[in-house]
Parts: sequence; C-alpha cells; structure tokens
Amino acid sequence: MRNVVRPTRFIAFTDDASGLDDGIEARPIPAIRLPATGLGGSPWRKLALWSRDIGVEGDILFMDLDVVVVGPLDDLFDYRPGELAIIRDWGTKDCGNSSVMRFPAGGAPHLIDRFEAAPLEMRRLYSNEQVYLSRESGLPMAYWPSDWCPSFKATMMPHFPLNHFKTVQIPPGSRVVVFTGHPRPHEAMAGEWPAPWWKKVYKSVRPVTWLREHWR
Repeated sequence: MRNVVRPTRFIAFTDDASGLDDGIEARPIPAIRLPATGLGGSPWRKLALWSRDIGVEGDILFMDLDVVVVGPLDDLFDYRPGELAIIRDWGTKDCGNSSVMRFPAGGAPHLIDRFEAAPLEMRRLYSNEQVYLSRESGLPMAYWPSDWCPSFKATMMPHFPLNHFKTVQIPPGSRVVVFTGHPRPHEAMAGEWPAPWWKKVYKSVRPVTWLREHWR
C-alpha cells in the first residue's frame, strides 16, 4: 500500500487469515475441484481466481506471495485496460508467468470448467497452470514492459562467478521483483541459497540488504 496513490483494496485469498495486518480483506480461496491424485499441491489451484463467484468486480491485480514490491504500482492498473496483463515468462516461449497479472474479474470462467471436466488431461496437454491460462483464456493478452517485473534469479542475479562478489541490485524501472524457487525473499535477505553442497559453488547469493526496506 506504500506503493499506490489511488484508493486500493487489498484482498488476501487465503486458507489462514490469522495475523494479517489491519486493512487486509481476507477471503477464502475460491473452490476448485482437484483430483485426489496426480496434481497434489500444484499451482493449478490458482485457476480458482477465475471463479464466477470471486466476489470482486472490475480489474484484479494479482500477486503471488513470493514477490517483493519495489516501485509504484498504479501503472499496472492502467496498462492495457480490459486485457490480461501478465509477465512474459523467462523460460517458456510465448507464455505468461502468472506471478504478477491483472485481469477482469470473472473474465474467463471456462478455464475452471474445462479443467474440472478433465484435470489430468489438461495436465498432460499443458505443463502448468500458466501455460494453460496463456493459451486458453480467450482474452487479449499483453505482456508487462520487461523492466517492470524482473526475476530475481533469471534476470537480476550476477552470473557465476560474479555472484560471489557482486550484490544483486534493483534494476531501474522495476515495480515488482519475482522470486521463483530458491532463494526466497527471506533467504536472499540473509545471503542464503538452499542447495545441495555440490551446487553451492554457483548457487550462492550475497545478502540483499534492500529487501529489509521493501519487504516489511
């Protein structure tokens, strides 16, 4: 909320509303039917955001838990209104990364209908939820400007061996830094990268002190 100017509602879709700051609206995660086996705790559950009954109108700016806001967010509400605005994934060609996305509430409920009708088939056809979303939403899709939502690991980390000597810096123009896998924000802040000992040579990060200011 330090990074928005306009009046903004902050809604947490969560299965544990304890300990949230005042001003956060806690909502249960919308229901979605996952098979008993085959998908486990996979990110396919995020498709529940496309529920007809999400209880919000207008555009939703969604952010995963493992992101850190480092700049102004108002432009993310205004960019290409009415479209599915999403990160261009760093590793998959022509696919969005749903860590930070803005979309019209209830804009593609068929995504849930198709998934619930044949979840394991959808998993076979699409490697993950964001590939399925990108290909089948039916919404006009726009990628955020490349500097708005950088990946801590894919685009910000100095390459080996410089990661042992250089501290990760926030690129100019960044709005939200995305953490995919390890290190998580709290690990990067402490200079820790959980990994097997034989990978420690190149999986190393110096303590990221600016996280203390932005991630609080």
